[in-house]
Amino acid sequence: MTSTARPVSGRQLRIAVVGGSITGPLTALLLLHAGFDEVTVFEAAPESAPRGGGLIGLEHCALDVLDRLGIAQHEFVAHDSEAVVQMTIRDRHPAEVIRRTYPGRNTTWSLLHHALTRRLPAGVLHTGMKVTALTGQAGQPVLRFSDGHTEPADLVVFADGRSSTGRRLLDPDRTLRYAGYVAHRGIAEVTPPSGLRDFLRLQPCPGVQFNLAPVPGGCDWTFYLGCTSAEYAQRFGADPTRRVFALPRHVSTAARSHVDTHADLLLPAEHAAIVHATTTRMAVPVLDITPPERMVWPVGTGHAVLLGDALAPVRPHTARGANNGIEQAAGLVAALTQHRKYRADLTAALHGWQRRHLPAAVAAVHRGPEIGHRLGLGTR
Repeated sequence: MTSTARPVSGRQLRIAVVGGSITGPLTALLLLHAGFDEVTVFEAAPESAPRGGGLIGLEHCALDVLDRLGIAQHEFVAHDSEAVVQMTIRDRHPAEVIRRTYPGRNTTWSLLHHALTRRLPAGVLHTGMKVTALTGQAGQPVLRFSDGHTEPADLVVFADGRSSTGRRLLDPDRTLRYAGYVAHRGIAEVTPPSGLRDFLRLQPCPGVQFNLAPVPGGCDWTFYLGCTSAEYAQRFGADPTRRVFALPRHVSTAARSHVDTHADLLLPAEHAAIVHATTTRMAVPVLDITPPERMVWPVGTGHAVLLGDALAPVRPHTARGANNGIEQAAGLVAALTQHRKYRADLTAALHGWQRRHLPAAVAAVHRGPEIGHRLGLGTR
């Protein structure tokens, strides 16, 4: 089988996937499932590094991709409620309750990450491999790593998250901008006395939102509060566009006190008690970015692509972060499969994939600030 787009006739594409969180391992599994044998995943963090994340909403299209990989929902969905209960809070008591249905299921980063990575064959995932450069050598893309190691590939898939090295290398003019508020996060080993089965969204006043959802062993909460860049640096030790995830070791006493105080002022007593009882906390500054204009770049006779948060991180209120990455990965593998099986021109296939998925990514980037403005969160 040959194609004018192949660097070497008669062999499979060598595909390097950069990023070992959710979208990277998922992309690798889809490629392997489709018959691509030369797939490697490179993750910058060492295997021993603490990693984690919060609640993830997966819509039906993303859930179907996981189904097709043979990943049963019971592996990563602990509570199958589709209900979203939205409460307007006045004087720390519910004043209005609206019940909606979410078209999907909620999971957690840890559950989904484990379900994906445990299926990767031995030797596919390489940790502690930080990419520093991408060059075209002898007509093909070559990744360079911080330890001096190099890795040739025909296609490089950057799925390396919000602070993507791939985006910095391929699309350097698109830099992250702080939106003016923070998602304070925690997983508590308790639940409200009234019980918890559904996803709760509490809105005490404009500029504040509190989300609560059941997870194995307790509940996951997110408390959105306004914060200047200077305040973020004081509370978490670095500028929000540099420390895009504040891990537990970065959460200062002042940051914890700030959250506890607002919980006592704004939330019903049972929900404020959950915040106080949470020992391990994290924080995520909400970030914006200029919408992308492309997803595919030529590198020598090969290509590099951006997908998921590496392409365009979106505000969490859109609930499109993981969904975008999963849907884009599935579309990419479909395009590559047409090239492998039916000699479709690779460049044309990749640009067809871009035409299909780029508008949705752009729309999600625009939608985040619109939702934030409606809720009074952050800066316009």
